[in-house]
Amino acid sequence: MLSTLTLFAAVTLDALLGEPRRYHPLVGFGRLAVWLEQVLYGGEGADRALRGGLALALALLPLLLAVLLLRVWTFAWLVDLILLTLALGGSSLYRHAMAVVEALSAHDLALARERVGWIVSRDTTELDEQGVARATCESVLENGNDAVFGAIFWFLLLGGPGVLIYRLSNTLDAMWGYRNERYRDFGWAAARWDDLLNWAPARLTALSYALVGKSRTAVRCWREQAHRHASPNAGAVMAAGAGALGLRLGGAAIYHGQLEERPVFGEGEPPGAEDIVRCLRLVRVSLLLWLAVAMLWGLFGLRWFPWSFPIA
Repeated sequence: MLSTLTLFAAVTLDALLGEPRRYHPLVGFGRLAVWLEQVLYGGEGADRALRGGLALALALLPLLLAVLLLRVWTFAWLVDLILLTLALGGSSLYRHAMAVVEALSAHDLALARERVGWIVSRDTTELDEQGVARATCESVLENGNDAVFGAIFWFLLLGGPGVLIYRLSNTLDAMWGYRNERYRDFGWAAARWDDLLNWAPARLTALSYALVGKSRTAVRCWREQAHRHASPNAGAVMAAGAGALGLRLGGAAIYHGQLEERPVFGEGEPPGAEDIVRCLRLVRVSLLLWLAVAMLWGLFGLRWFPWSFPIA
């Protein structure tokens, strides 16, 4: 039950405070990752992949050990609360997406392009209003898993250490997980590790979107379209989310100066500004569902699941 209360407290703190505007720990971790890359990058093929795996281990294991020791020497619940609050990005996601909505509503396309560029990796300079709305909707649905539900899943399973490893691994994948010449081998371990950690959360996120949206359409799109995505996890989230909202997402986009033909997900009309709000609502209602399940788990989990054990 303590873990459930910690979860509710972290979600509340994220909603009230959002992410730290300055000195966010992930910024410092990103600098550590850059330094490790500078020191270890080299070789080619299997040698470069081995160096990437070593960089992954050196980035994660010392911090994991530090957190485990903190939980022994101090209050474990407090360490977990801080870690989960810092890992959750729901408030930040809402704020950034609504900034795009405001720009589109004011018909300021230049500002909308700039603001969507804060949350996506694609080139936004040539996007029209529909393209801006589509990119924002895709980011909201995917980050619902990465910045909210994935963190909650690993917290409920393994407490603070679990959410720490998940969030840091997600950051390393964002930095090293590209399939280009520089990172294809060096980032292989980080990308595959992140895929492994996200396998269950992504499917639970997709299921959540289906349950609170257009369920039949979401499940059908998930079943028929998820395999189209290059990621083994993002496809499930994107297809189910687009289907749940009756939207058509995906398609061609410019990434790192290259036009890429991405698969289409969902069905219906392309999104507009109002659909960004619908995507945010889908994530929020899904979060309420997760919180309800977590409360039931906290109240009755040990009775329903004899193998369950307290994690904090």
